[in-house]
Amino acid sequence: MFEIDMQSIEEVGEFGSEEWCDACAACGVKMLQAVDLPASLSWSFTERYTHAPNRLVSEKWPQSGYHFMIQNGVVSGAGHVPQAALEIPGFHVSLAWAYICNQSRSKYGGAGQKQRSLEEQTLKNQIGEYLGTTPDLGDVVQNADWPASVVTALTAGGEDAGLHNIAASMQRVSPEFKNLPCTDLGVPVFTKMTEDQKRDFIALCGINPLDS
Repeated sequence: MFEIDMQSIEEVGEFGSEEWCDACAACGVKMLQAVDLPASLSWSFTERYTHAPNRLVSEKWPQSGYHFMIQNGVVSGAGHVPQAALEIPGFHVSLAWAYICNQSRSKYGGAGQKQRSLEEQTLKNQIGEYLGTTPDLGDVVQNADWPASVVTALTAGGEDAGLHNIAASMQRVSPEFKNLPCTDLGVPVFTKMTEDQKRDFIALCGINPLDS
């Protein structure tokens, strides 16, 4: 079973940076390799972060994101998202960087995950009310497939560890959220933002109000 000293984890980069994506992918691979996987299993995990700040991407690395996957029992992964990974059933996310960045630094268990989801939906609703239409913040695959062996691997260490909390521990603060009103979990509170903050946050999410 995969083991890690959570207190020893160091920050490696901002959410969605190449360094952080590389580290998350490597961790996912190690966690999956530490359990017995069915030889016939094919499963994929991908996360892509759209509209990431220019400082986090480059001509050589234009798309923020990472993946790890299993093909016929063989595990691989890296700090990018190839088409091959997207074509394998599993868990696939493509969301606006600003929509999920700040709260991804928070460490939590199952209850915290549910609370985060509720707060993110509230954020989306508040932006929608402001714009007068539902904002396009990206997509999460519906009815995601989570094989039991994969869940066991990625939740190793229990509520205080697991892939999410390891990734959160490796994430540095991003300056865009320094002065924004946020919940205890770090989800931005749109209704408490100033008018300038609202406009800036909408733009950071890649939303053009004129298109709404």
